[in-house]
Amino acid sequence: MKKLSKGAWLIILGVVLVVIDQVIKILVKTNFALGEQIRVFEWFRILFVENEGMAFGMKFGGWVGKLCLSVFRLGLFGALVWWISKLTKSEKTPTGVLVGLTLITAGALGNIIDCLLYGVMFSASDFTQVAHWGDGYAPMLFGKVVDMFYFPLIDTTWPSWVPVLGGSPLRFFEPVFNFADSCVTVGAFYLILFQYKFFATEDKKEDSEKK
Repeated sequence: MKKLSKGAWLIILGVVLVVIDQVIKILVKTNFALGEQIRVFEWFRILFVENEGMAFGMKFGGWVGKLCLSVFRLGLFGALVWWISKLTKSEKTPTGVLVGLTLITAGALGNIIDCLLYGVMFSASDFTQVAHWGDGYAPMLFGKVVDMFYFPLIDTTWPSWVPVLGGSPLRFFEPVFNFADSCVTVGAFYLILFQYKFFATEDKKEDSEKK
């Protein structure tokens, strides 16, 4: 049996990650009303929210911003695929670097699919009814990203004796995110923490070639 190449394994990894991301999102999108949640643990909930495309529920104002963000995501995805393809051809590239970049690329693609297709694939979600297939709510590139993972590790109120903040909500880690966001975050932190020497070497090599 012919042994799979490193590039083939990376493609398989990327496809598996994107499929996992999309299965989770579609299950949530077609079974939860907007804002509906399930408490898995006190500190972990499945909470259905949507956003315009920024990671961890952040917003990027207006339809112009949304369009620019979607186009930027597509360009970034293309650049990452080209970069990984280039690095794969070099035997000096550590496998960890390729895996980290694949995680980031798969995560980017997962959210691109939401923006690109969800607006035409599903009806709009609201707080009273669950979305269904068809009856699209937005044109291509204007779909909303589905988020669901919520980790309110601390969910209480500030003590009354605390100036200004006393009695107001105190929550640690409020962002709601999805599997694709996790892939991007894990991949980025892994590269920064464990593969920084490779990128430092690459920078030095490029500088020497320019001289």
